Amino acid sequence: VAEGEPGEGREPFELPRFWDALGQTFQVTSQEATKLSLAFSRPPLPSAEDCRKLSEDVQNAILAVATVYYWLPKGQGTTLRKMVRDATTEVVEGMIQLTDTILNAPAESLSQEQLISTGGVWEACEQVSNLPRGEYNQAAVGLALASCLAVVKDAVEEMEHALVEGQDPYGDIMEDEELGFRGNRDTYWSEADRQLLGSCMGLMKASKACLKKVLAAVKAHGKADSPEQIAQLDDLADIANEISPSVDELALSMYPPVNPLAVRLNHTQEASLMNFLHFCRASHVCPLSEEGWVQFLTGAVDHNMNKVKNFTQNQL
Repeated sequence: VAEGEPGEGREPFELPRFWDALGQTFQVTSQEATKLSLAFSRPPLPSAEDCRKLSEDVQNAILAVATVYYWLPKGQGTTLRKMVRDATTEVVEGMIQLTDTILNAPAESLSQEQLISTGGVWEACEQVSNLPRGEYNQAAVGLALASCLAVVKDAVEEMEHALVEGQDPYGDIMEDEELGFRGNRDTYWSEADRQLLGSCMGLMKASKACLKKVLAAVKAHGKADSPEQIAQLDDLADIANEISPSVDELALSMYPPVNPLAVRLNHTQEASLMNFLHFCRASHVCPLSEEGWVQFLTGAVDHNMNKVKNFTQNQL
């Protein structure tokens, strides 16, 4: 499941039928995990014949989960397939862990590890209800963009909080017991640092705005009527996945002691944002009505990056 690739089936693919079948197989697997755990929760242990039957039922449930996953053709979109694959892998791994726990647990009692492992399978099986079931790949890409947006929002809020006037960015770190109060100036921002960081914050906020606007555009205009449209949605999700790590990298470079040259040479944020905006404008999710904000955010990224370069010119 983790390494294999579903192929194009011979029969016409029906998404509602797929979701029904996947939900049923996850439910059956959850039930089999409960049966297996209960059978080994108290003496007497199951007989050899009962063990054989339990094993067959667990194996059949897992094979059914994997089989249904393989129904999902590549043409439905890589973003959707990855989400389904991750959910399927989590169920299989959860059942493996439960089985290992039972094999290694004392026979006379229900261990805490067994309870946790059983609950882990239940939780993994319940994730099927959280998978995107909208119009093919569109819903999956929307979910992926929303996840990236949440990460970037957290990073922006954390940095905004740290940049409050007089705020010590390391204030949550305990002072050294031997040295007493921290007197190292490298733990504080200078006024010059704060001017530079204002432009860095502009780039971080542009990242948040880009993700928010593209997410809205995907919901409003995203389609999956052709392989080209599905591929464009997948590419948007892939490029968006590059933005949150670049925001984290930029945020880390902003903590004192600030190295202005390192901030200047860090073009990851600018490149990922420009790539995201360029691809969005060229895709079907960006009709003429959406071009205004694309142009505005492109200008905002350029403006803040130019300010970063101006502040750090003497570092070259």
